[in-house]
Amino acid sequence: MSDIPSKRHSRIEDAQGLAYGSFMAATGVLLLTHMGFVTGQTAGLAILISYATGWSFAPIFFVVNLPFYWLGYRRLGLGFMLKSFIAVAAMSVLVTILPPALQFGHVHPAVGALLVGFLTGSALLALFRHGASLGGIGIVALYLQDATGFRAGWTQLIFDACIFACAFMLRDWQTVAWSFLGALVLNLVIAINHRRDRYVV
Repeated sequence: MSDIPSKRHSRIEDAQGLAYGSFMAATGVLLLTHMGFVTGQTAGLAILISYATGWSFAPIFFVVNLPFYWLGYRRLGLGFMLKSFIAVAAMSVLVTILPPALQFGHVHPAVGALLVGFLTGSALLALFRHGASLGGIGIVALYLQDATGFRAGWTQLIFDACIFACAFMLRDWQTVAWSFLGALVLNLVIAINHRRDRYVV
């Protein structure tokens, strides 16, 4: 057994983690849409709908996530559902109110892709470590894995592949390629740093 005692986060620590994650995620989305990039998961779906319709990202993202709260409650409990709802709502509000105070000029696509990946990766890490998330595709993937044995990672990969395939209808291939770099960086941040065997809470 480990010599490090297992401790749960306090409510204040959870609040700080949700605030940090929501703010960094909103900043990442604002930079991402400034660059015209796309991404995966439910955020990517909301961004594609926003690009295609001209509607604002924030309400689309909020509505797209609504069906997943029940699944989150069934799969991961009431605490996860409530924290995820708070995080999604907070990010949606921040994406709406931040632009007057946070504007971008020229950003090279390579730098933009790296920043988007690191910002959103750190945001998701904070939310994961405080029992929340910003999207429901992972929950659906876990449900399918439990019901059919089909690996959750493959479900998420297929969904993201569909998002990026659709992106070619709305964006040029260079923009999609830079977007893929940002998504790759994001997933590497999560894969390398989100390790339950190294983070005890």
